[in-house]
Amino acid sequence: MKRILLAAAISLAGSVTALADTLDDVIDRSTLRCGVVLDFPPIGFRDQNNEPTGFDVEYCKDLAAALDVEVEIIPVTWAERLPLIVTGRGDVVFGATSDTLERAKTVGFSIPYAVYFAQMVVNKNSGITSFEDLRGKKIAAAVGTVPEQEWLKIAKQWGEEGNYQGYQSENEVFLAVAQGKADAGITTNTAVPAVVAKFDTLETGPRMPWQADYTSVVGPRHDVTWLNYLNLFVSRQVRSGRYAELWRKYVGAMHPT
Repeated sequence: MKRILLAAAISLAGSVTALADTLDDVIDRSTLRCGVVLDFPPIGFRDQNNEPTGFDVEYCKDLAAALDVEVEIIPVTWAERLPLIVTGRGDVVFGATSDTLERAKTVGFSIPYAVYFAQMVVNKNSGITSFEDLRGKKIAAAVGTVPEQEWLKIAKQWGEEGNYQGYQSENEVFLAVAQGKADAGITTNTAVPAVVAKFDTLETGPRMPWQADYTSVVGPRHDVTWLNYLNLFVSRQVRSGRYAELWRKYVGAMHPT
């Protein structure tokens, strides 16, 4: 019996050791590997010196500071956010990632850290001033995003799936609309002012009718210790006033709650 118990204990110890513990890994490595979408101003973008900056980048730096480690910013596209975590190439993703039940089968989510509303940028020659004006128009969005999924539901109802154009990045979406290849592109309310200011041929379009988009920090699905730490981090950002401070700095508006 003693041999059986000893063998079981050794087996259990081996299993525990093999379990992922991102918190310890990050501290031991002294580096936080943080994925950020950098074509999503003012939340994630590159400054005039080509350095990553924005709301999400600041959150990465704040998390690294809390852990007393260095930060490595890993640029990702919308479609690369979840694979970065699944393959173990990153520890977290701050990338306006909606906490859907379907995605939760693959990765883990913290409590929400930011809230967005979907909105259009439209070509000035499109004639689009309201949501109903989108009928019959060529609509673009980034592949693998919730706005894409929500729009395709509407397009199916209207029988206009063929008018949809998917792009790998929002920069490609904005360029397509600016060049007249698409009539309108879906982004978030936070990105619209910067995008419209950048392109002479673009203007602010209608807000989309679906609900607000609650977004969370992404981590490994099985690593409960790490997800609990991320939850505490997000909570403390709010309680300390840091969330409100960064939202005002980059978005220039009252932070949504």
